[in-house]
Parts: sequence; structure tokens; C-alpha cells
Amino acid sequence: MDDKPVFCEKYCPVCRPARAGIGFFQWLQNIELRITGEEGCPFGKARYEYYGVKPNEPISESKNK
Repeated sequence: MDDKPVFCEKYCPVCRPARAGIGFFQWLQNIELRITGEEGCPFGKARYEYYGVKPNEPISESKNK
């Protein structure tokens, strides 16, 4: 299995709908980021380290490894 951090990107019940633009989840994610820091939870931090984008930002095609 590859070592891509996929939970935040594909399975997270907060981050996925927040990145899709659903207001309630954006609000919830904003609270989470205030509590855990700008890189988010451990899954968001792994995503940030791998892709270089925060949990509330989409991955651009140029950054997709």
C-alpha cells in the first residue's frame, strides 16, 4: 500500500464536505483548525506534509504527486 495520507482527503467526515463548500462543515472545520492549529488534526498534518496544502485547501493538479 502506498504511503499517501488519504484519510483527510477521501474519508474525513468534516474535511471532505468542508472543501466541497458545505457551509456547516466549513464552520465546523474552522473551529477544529482554531483548536488544533492551522495544519489541523494529525490526518490534516500528514496531508499538509505530503501535499503542502492545509486541510481546508483543495489539492491543485500541480501539487498532486
